[in-house]
Amino acid sequence: MSIVFSPAELINIAIGIERSGITFYDIMARTTDSEMAKEVFEEFVEMERGHLNLFRDMLSETGDNEPAETLTSEYSGYLQALIDDAVFTNDAVMSETVTQADSDIKALEVGISAEKDSILFYQSIKDVMPRRTIPVLDRIISEEMSHLQQLTAIKKNLEAA
Repeated sequence: MSIVFSPAELINIAIGIERSGITFYDIMARTTDSEMAKEVFEEFVEMERGHLNLFRDMLSETGDNEPAETLTSEYSGYLQALIDDAVFTNDAVMSETVTQADSDIKALEVGISAEKDSILFYQSIKDVMPRRTIPVLDRIISEEMSHLQQLTAIKKNLEAA
């Protein structure tokens, strides 16, 4: 049995990812010892908030489209697991992961992995989203790629220090 998501459900997953990203980068900004990293993480918080607002706008325009195939509670459980575990982990686990990381570098690696995963997720949903949403998704993907590049540069700078 295949699982089919409606555009609204995919946008709700993206909203969950962006909310978790806000929490993640806020924790990173508050716990890092690097002033350079702190400034970048604070900027990322604002960018993720912008993404969240874009997805909320997309959701209101998309309406309540049903998936092509309606599944049982198993389906909604699967969707919730995707939201909880996609890209960034849940807030409690994320907070513990970041605060227990014994270095900024390990915490940055979590961010790098999350950005890669978010790029893959957003790329994968483009094929099933309405055509009018593609420019918004492309913009978000571009910003996530920029985040990935910035995180990698910060990691290299910290490793060199």
